[in-house]
Amino acid sequence: MSDQDVRVLTMFLYMGVCLVLGVIAWRRTHTLGDYILGGRSLGSWVTALSAQATDMSGWLLLGLPGLAYASGFDGVWLLIGLVLGTWANWRWVAAPLREATERLSDSLTLPDYFENRFSDTGHALRILSASFILVFFVFYTSSGFVAAGRLFESVFALSYHEALLLGSTVMLAYVFLGGFLAVSWSDVLQGSLMFFALVWVAAVGISMSGGLSETFAGLEALDASLLDPFAAEGGERLGWIGILSLLAWGLGYAGQPHILARFMAARSAAHLRVARQVAMYWVVIVLVASVLVGLSGRLVYPVNLQGADTEKIFIEMASAFLSPTLAGICLAGVMAAIMSTASAQLLVASSALSKDFYAILKPAATPKQLLQFGRLAVLGIAACALWIAWDPGSRVLDLVAWAWAGFGAAFGPAVILSLYLPGMTRNAALAGILTGGVTVILWPRMSSLGEIFQIYELLPGFLLSLIVIVLITRWEHASGDTRPLG
Repeated sequence: MSDQDVRVLTMFLYMGVCLVLGVIAWRRTHTLGDYILGGRSLGSWVTALSAQATDMSGWLLLGLPGLAYASGFDGVWLLIGLVLGTWANWRWVAAPLREATERLSDSLTLPDYFENRFSDTGHALRILSASFILVFFVFYTSSGFVAAGRLFESVFALSYHEALLLGSTVMLAYVFLGGFLAVSWSDVLQGSLMFFALVWVAAVGISMSGGLSETFAGLEALDASLLDPFAAEGGERLGWIGILSLLAWGLGYAGQPHILARFMAARSAAHLRVARQVAMYWVVIVLVASVLVGLSGRLVYPVNLQGADTEKIFIEMASAFLSPTLAGICLAGVMAAIMSTASAQLLVASSALSKDFYAILKPAATPKQLLQFGRLAVLGIAACALWIAWDPGSRVLDLVAWAWAGFGAAFGPAVILSLYLPGMTRNAALAGILTGGVTVILWPRMSSLGEIFQIYELLPGFLLSLIVIVLITRWEHASGDTRPLG
């Protein structure tokens, strides 16, 4: 059996396990609540690994190593922002949101929560939230399909489009079958695989470079700007806009529906304390390993990768420097990262259509009908994401960045203030969500107006949404014109 055959066999074994989990979960999925949140049955370890595997999608093994490979140590600002954002989200959002969603009519989705929190009988909050979820998740899911295309292109020697279709089909199969339980169970396997793969390939790269100090010495000799945290790709100065843009990624966590769903699905708020500790150890180690893969790849990989191909450095190093079996396991880790996030995103987007649109249009729909519609919605959303991913020049990190900004700005301030600003009003929530989402959509289109518009759109979107919510809440209370509070 050739080395290529061993790698392919390992990949197929992994995908087979995921599909088996999907079939098992199918037998335990009877209602839309089971399909969306798994009956709120996740323990501490499953919650932690599911949340982090869902968070760190294919960009962790493709986009972030590619960024470090191309531009060097400036990726440390992104790493710092992500670590701080992850910790803050677990510390101040996870448990309060878990308790609030169960208390408020057992809210299953983020739009559900907003509507119940602010007693919005007109469904405006639900419809607006669900609309943004659909828009941004189509692009977010497409990033997972692009990552799958890059992986299968390398492993199976397929064309990009053939690889894209194969990877997306595997992801769709087990999401369609098992829903939340299948995704969460497989996330434990996927989170473990991602951890092993990144640490192993990073260790191999550093070892081949002669050790950590020799790696940094080699990078300095190759191009001193690679070790300069204030230098961007090509040695250009990063500047304060670049630094703030990378740090601002941390602001996005409180608004990511696929991550918040893991908090909502925990067995209890008490389980989240242990989950936070597990999650933080996991995320710090994998982020550092991911950057080290990219940095060491500049020294040990003989081919100079350019453009979108820089995002293949992890795949190329695993294939070139590991035994076929280990390489297959590490490449399965890439698929794990892709499947964990893309599947979760498809699930949340599906819930937006089924729970937040279809259930309003057909209030008499039975649980079985809602479940069937939710599964069909997965197919429709995936088709749109596949259309966006069809361009071979698509970059994983670019697609993720825009969708991450959209969710973080639209929902982050609204979620945080809904938990900690008791007097927050329905109109303030509506205006804040609209302000954040629209800012992210329009901000890049104003880049020609000045340097300030080059900043990552998440930062202005988040701040504007926060300000709008506070100002409208205060104005409505001052004028006595408030809606009923949740």
